[in-house]
Amino acid sequence: MQFLRLLLFLLAFLFVFSTNPPLSAEESKPNILFILTDDQGWTTLSCYGNPLMKTPHLDQLAAEGMRFTDAYAIPQCTPTRATLLTGTHTATNGMWHVIPWYGWPWARVEEPPFREQLLPEQCRLPHGLKQAGYVTGMAGKWHLTSNEHGAYTHLKAESGPLFGFDEVAPPGPGSQNTGDKWVDHLTDAACEFMEENRDRPWFYYLSHHTLHGVVSAPEDLIQKHLDQGAPEEGLGNATYLAAIEHLDHSIGRLMKKLDDLELSDNTIVVFLSDNGGFDTAYTNPKESLPVYRGEEPLPFRRYEFENNPLREGKGSLYEGGTRVPCIVRWPEKIEAGAVSETPIHVVDWYPTLLDAAGVELEESPAGESLVSVFQGESLPERPLYWYTPLYDTNWKLTPSAAIREGRWKLIHSFGDWFDDEAIYHKGAKTELFDLEEDLSETTDLSAEHPEIVDRLKRKLFKWIRNSGSIIPQKNLHLDPAKAFDKTRNKQPWNQNNPFEG
Repeated sequence: MQFLRLLLFLLAFLFVFSTNPPLSAEESKPNILFILTDDQGWTTLSCYGNPLMKTPHLDQLAAEGMRFTDAYAIPQCTPTRATLLTGTHTATNGMWHVIPWYGWPWARVEEPPFREQLLPEQCRLPHGLKQAGYVTGMAGKWHLTSNEHGAYTHLKAESGPLFGFDEVAPPGPGSQNTGDKWVDHLTDAACEFMEENRDRPWFYYLSHHTLHGVVSAPEDLIQKHLDQGAPEEGLGNATYLAAIEHLDHSIGRLMKKLDDLELSDNTIVVFLSDNGGFDTAYTNPKESLPVYRGEEPLPFRRYEFENNPLREGKGSLYEGGTRVPCIVRWPEKIEAGAVSETPIHVVDWYPTLLDAAGVELEESPAGESLVSVFQGESLPERPLYWYTPLYDTNWKLTPSAAIREGRWKLIHSFGDWFDDEAIYHKGAKTELFDLEEDLSETTDLSAEHPEIVDRLKRKLFKWIRNSGSIIPQKNLHLDPAKAFDKTRNKQPWNQNNPFEG
């Protein structure tokens, strides 16, 4: 009798196995849709407190996944994109500056040389996923080379495989600064890619141009917000709100496509901005003043969207420039409606996505895998770093670096700085903020906690040196009369670039 029961069990098992074979390793890997927007501030989503409008599709994504309150990027475009795709900090990969080259060669602090072209082998994220059996693709803003491989607007399709992308969508019609900034075109490309590769694991990097200036949106949506009382220009203007709404619509289209293809349950969707929002911008003083020595404020250029309660915006090491919206949906791992206060950095996405794909990294990554965080755990407290040794008067930025560890954040300016009124000051400056008590960074506590300042500053400087970068020093070519002259022409002392050749 026992033999008969065993025989029947084996026959039943073989029948189930033959009609429902187990998933292969590749079939069980999660798909990955990584959506990176441009200059989208923390408070532009209603689930992050947008007071002017709703973003229902992004709110729904957050309701179905995890919303991060303390997600960070680098405060400008190129550095974040390089960090994301290489899995290394800007102090290591050398791409801490927007490309192509420009600089302030006569300023008070010398700007170190920077990498001006990402090398194909540095693009480790798509290469790593491709080696793990993924088909890989991308669409949209590239901004990591300015050579035969591509430039600001897009990576060339023929160069895609060199950088790990099997498919690269073509640029949209006309300029990325007009119409809807290619939002529909890039969304269409992503939907087509997902449909064509629905039967195999895939990774798609959807890199939008919106909300970067020149801000543009469909005319009917602009008129809608004008009719609702939004101003034509300034903070919370109708064009900016329309661009947010149009982007939100595109997220809804992408999620519907995943549903229609029955891929939602096994797809990781990441929504992230490349830096903080465009709040206030200034012009280079030499463009409007015959002589500028820092005694008067930088000339104002324009407003777009207020980042309150965060301080400053794009280009700044204050929270408004670095803290960004981040939503992750992965139904197999993430409980719907989860909120994480774990501080995370853009450098974490390389180990996270390879971990999710089942890849065991041979080297020790610069970031941490967030897969455990997705499942409700927390990471051990660790320092997060930023290295921005450059001038950019659009954002009142001077050579500086920052570290956050737990509740404490330290910002160090190496030789000069601008105050809240955009007035220039000479000399180094170190600020310390308690983000748990002072999210808006209104109170500098450096004088009250010199021991914390000393500890964090030592750790920051050691990290810069260990990363292979240098601590910016006084510029031997300082010329006070030309200190604020921005140029795209390299001077003789700028010609020797260790990242070239």
